[in-house]
Amino acid sequence: MSTALAVVGGGNMGTALVAGLRRARQGDADAGGSGEVVLVERLPARRRQLEQRFTDGGVTVTADLPPSVGSAVIAVKPHDVEAACRDLAAAGAGRVLSIAAGVTLSSLRGWLGDGPTVLRAMPNTPALVSAGASAVAPGPGAGEADVAWARGILEAVGSVEVVEERHLDAVTGLSGSGPAYLFLVAEALIDGGVLNGLPRAVAARLATQTILGAGRMLTESGESPEALRAAVTSPGGTTAAGLRALEARAVRAALLEAVTASAERAAELGRGGPPA
Repeated sequence: MSTALAVVGGGNMGTALVAGLRRARQGDADAGGSGEVVLVERLPARRRQLEQRFTDGGVTVTADLPPSVGSAVIAVKPHDVEAACRDLAAAGAGRVLSIAAGVTLSSLRGWLGDGPTVLRAMPNTPALVSAGASAVAPGPGAGEADVAWARGILEAVGSVEVVEERHLDAVTGLSGSGPAYLFLVAEALIDGGVLNGLPRAVAARLATQTILGAGRMLTESGESPEALRAAVTSPGGTTAAGLRALEARAVRAALLEAVTASAERAAELGRGGPPA
């Protein structure tokens, strides 16, 4: 009997996808019929952790890939992708979605052979709390049903955009690395509150809730960022003074450069550049 869905790699992102699928009860519809999910993790200590986490059924944690696989997600480190692909080809996987950073569709197809339909995706770490932003690029020959299958997996942990592979480096620079930029902003806001007399714990709660609230306004209000910013900026007021300081320090330009630098590094890795 073929395993419906194998997730190869029990790191944070692979585990988040499995947990999201289980919560959303999407495994049956999107993984080929039976709803069975196998999570493959070869490190013994990590495997024991996963076995304890998924004790209530629906997920089988194993050290080795099953001999027959219907569909699969590759969620291992880039240097382990080739071995995972060759194992999946031997197991007869029909669809493969890779979330390995920097590994191109061309490389995946070369290692998998002509059998499986291949798609590549870039999720981000908020997937760990089911608030991820992912983009998926279909490989040659992937049809609407294949894209729908990949979307079903990724939507279990957040939102999904469908893009061409040539745009995935930009996705990496924006949403893949973007959480780190916002975490840095949060650190700075907290420090700013402390600098102006707030206890650090109070500043931390205010800063994190402010970022959460602003994010919800962006996603739920239907207004553009420009309109929302204008609405909170009174002429000659406190927010205008703060924004003037940010523009004087070229914060906007710094963020543009951050996204570009990250995208360029992603492209370099995709060309086989040196790892970090």
